[in-house]
Amino acid sequence: MSSVEQLIPHAQFDQLREAREILKLESNALSEVARRLDSGFCEAVDSLLTCSGSVIVCGMGKAGLIGQKLTATLSSTGTRAHFLHPAEAVHGDLGCIHPQDILLALSNSGETEEISALLPTVKRMGVPIIAITGSERSTLGHHADIRILLGRLQEACPWGLAPTTSTTAMLAVGDALALVVARQRGFSPQQFAVFHPAGSLGRRLKSVTEIMRPLSALRQAQASQSVREVFVSSPVPGRRSGAVLLLDEDGTLAGLFTDSDLARLMEQRRDESLDHPIRDVMTTSPVTLPTTAMFSDVVAILSERKISEIPVVNERGAPVGMIDITDVIGWLPTQ
Repeated sequence: MSSVEQLIPHAQFDQLREAREILKLESNALSEVARRLDSGFCEAVDSLLTCSGSVIVCGMGKAGLIGQKLTATLSSTGTRAHFLHPAEAVHGDLGCIHPQDILLALSNSGETEEISALLPTVKRMGVPIIAITGSERSTLGHHADIRILLGRLQEACPWGLAPTTSTTAMLAVGDALALVVARQRGFSPQQFAVFHPAGSLGRRLKSVTEIMRPLSALRQAQASQSVREVFVSSPVPGRRSGAVLLLDEDGTLAGLFTDSDLARLMEQRRDESLDHPIRDVMTTSPVTLPTTAMFSDVVAILSERKISEIPVVNERGAPVGMIDITDVIGWLPTQ
């Protein structure tokens, strides 16, 4: 027994031991479900990839709650999906299903009354049915065109009644299905960002073009000009970045000169360098970012390289803006 456990009251220790046993039980069940996955999973992936309509996710009770989460995961990873409550379905909501759609039905027993009631109608409509269920011999397993089988699972509930292990397995298999489909579809972080514009996740996925300073707010000059000419002839109104974008004759980025570089010349009493070409003292290969980069990339580079400014360049190597660390701080979560 560890020193931490020795400090825990006996009653609490029993609670922790029981909780750990439950987690181990569900973890072992997930491993077993992963081992059981077969070609049915691959058929489901192919079916979702070729679906020209929507994935209609359907489940009752706890399985319905898992279905709602799966619907959200599919939608956010590039697969159009909607949740259909099975009890409402047989009272008119079946009208939301179209022949181009796929029904993804969730029921561990495969005998959920509300699910069973809508299956014959869905079959008559010619809509393919994918089942995530425990057994292919169930009503749902019999009607399904494609089956992802969970197998017999021991519920973590001490009475073996409350859906626990089975819903955990459904959730995990649903996540696997959604993510494999997304990868096969070539779904990108940039596309993911479109569906997550808010919150800390949306902030991380913001495009660098949304947070950078535009060229109009930056000091730009030719690399052939002297340091003095650059600062005298390139005024910038308002709050400016402490860096100068230096360009070649073709407009591509030649280098970067920062206020730290200027301070270094002063400290080293190299006043004569002020009248020499700035290319002699500029950083000739500065760290840059493509326009496709995201906010998370910016934070990682600023932190790793310990720099304050990063030029943003297009595919031709021409600058389109600048990331300044003071702007990034404003986008970071307050915590």
